[in-house]
Amino acid sequence: MDSKLALVADGDERMRNLLQITLKAHDYKCITTNSGESATILARSNTPSIVLTELSFADIDGTEVIRTIRSFSNVPIIVISDRKDDHDKVMALDTGADDYLIKPFSVEELLARMRVMERRVVHKQPQVMHASVFENGDLTIDYGAGCVYVRCKELHFTPIEYRLICMLSQHVGKVLTATDITREIWGNSFDHTMMTLRTFVASVRKKIRQAGSEEACICTHTGVGYRMVRITK
Repeated sequence: MDSKLALVADGDERMRNLLQITLKAHDYKCITTNSGESATILARSNTPSIVLTELSFADIDGTEVIRTIRSFSNVPIIVISDRKDDHDKVMALDTGADDYLIKPFSVEELLARMRVMERRVVHKQPQVMHASVFENGDLTIDYGAGCVYVRCKELHFTPIEYRLICMLSQHVGKVLTATDITREIWGNSFDHTMMTLRTFVASVRKKIRQAGSEEACICTHTGVGYRMVRITK
């Protein structure tokens, strides 16, 4: 992957220019487009380090951009949108976005979120102390390969979904607070990251269930956090 190459996809020319100037001032190379369709083409042909995308395009919806990029890449994707409805946020995150920033926003906040993506998402495998393969009921995680399986069927996780399930598996049987999880994965415990965490937990559960597992291996502790249950057979 090219170092510090950002793809900016936004139909607003002023926003594209603002982001391009900001990113170049912080040592990013930058490619821009006002088209959702071309965003997917540029992501495939240029292998950017990060994608910043709007949801509203003249040709296709931004969720389709995210879905298409996710089909061939684990590049971090941050949505920058004026859509404030929770449904839009959940749809974007569930489709494969890693973060969601509402316009207008501060440049400092955007750069901080990008730094979090750099530190915690881009091709970083969790540290494994005792085993390279984790097994729990129908679930298998091959840490070395970065793959997750249910009943030998590989699941396709986004980078944050993968970090989340690995974090839970490495503390199997222990309740992890929502604050600890969000700080580890996103670098903060703001309200928006708490909502984002709930969305990603729901997505991980859904993918495990759709792969054929009838075991509820991730347990919610209301008001506290989450725990991966040890499944015994």
